[in-house]
Amino acid sequence: MSDTYTTISGDTWDIVAYKVYGNEMYMDILIKANLEYKDIYIFPEGVVLVIPETGLGVSESLPPWKQGVTVSG
Repeated sequence: MSDTYTTISGDTWDIVAYKVYGNEMYMDILIKANLEYKDIYIFPEGVVLVIPETGLGVSESLPPWKQGVTVSG
């Protein structure tokens, strides 16, 4: 089951990737999961994006406040 993220005005693919995965380099995963929005560069408020699992584990060496991913929606 995938999570979702609801955009705020001004979000971009890399910003959303950073917010949900902690690294903007994963924006290609987001785009592939949301192909209907691939031509949008700057999102308006209220677009619901599917946030797929990356298969990445959370490093136990991270402090507790960096281990969780907050996804609104």
